[in-house]
Amino acid sequence: MQISRAVYVRRLGFSALAALLGAIFALPLVWFAFAPFNARAELGLAIPRPFTLANFATVFQNSFAMQALFNSLVQAFGGVVFVGAAATLAAYALSRSSVPGKGAVTYILLLFSSVVSGSAAMVPIFLIVSAAGLIDTHLAVILVFAGGLLPTAMFILRDFIDAIPRSYEESAMVAGASPLQAFFDVALPVIRPGIVVVVVWAFVNIWGSFLIPFILLRSDSLMPASVAIYSFYSEAGTPIVTLLAAYSLLYSLPVIVLYLFVNWKFGFRFFGGIKS
Repeated sequence: MQISRAVYVRRLGFSALAALLGAIFALPLVWFAFAPFNARAELGLAIPRPFTLANFATVFQNSFAMQALFNSLVQAFGGVVFVGAAATLAAYALSRSSVPGKGAVTYILLLFSSVVSGSAAMVPIFLIVSAAGLIDTHLAVILVFAGGLLPTAMFILRDFIDAIPRSYEESAMVAGASPLQAFFDVALPVIRPGIVVVVVWAFVNIWGSFLIPFILLRSDSLMPASVAIYSFYSEAGTPIVTLLAAYSLLYSLPVIVLYLFVNWKFGFRFFGGIKS
């Protein structure tokens, strides 16, 4: 069947518009990829001439910024482990229990968790953390992040677990496995893709957060990279673009590496529970 001239023109126009919009959104990313290797803060998109690594050398000499990257890893790793483990166990308990109203409880937790990490809840969170004596500690940041992310993580994982037939675990227990063995040997391998989804989602949320560590931490030695990035601003408040671009590239690498690893390991072919 031949395509009419009008349909062809519409498709061509749509493709051209999509390509134009894609180019507009891609331009900042292209500049971001080249700017760290440029000796000057230019807006040109050509390969920097001369090509230099001096910006990275200057960034590596900033001990405060380098320590901040390590702090971000500590906080993100701690939060991910806490959220992943707690959400898996809690979602499994909710899915397999017969508690009346458990669905409503999940939705209520999900609703109220949206304000835990927001600016509206920072005053009570600060007072609670201060009363617990955890101000200026990594643990305070990890626990606050976990409290905000845990309900959503439970909600995500519960869909994966609900899709697993109960007969799988019942068959294992009939064969002599304990409930704990049925969980670790039968259910856990099946919901592993869901746990990976939660891990990636939690890591990205914690890694890019600014407000919580900025309020709960006092020592420069504990600040994460999201806060320490201000060290690449001048006293007048203007950014030193070349150094800021170099540090931003380093700051984005863990997320990119995590994405590539998960994509290589799972291919992002995530399904709820059993694959059909």
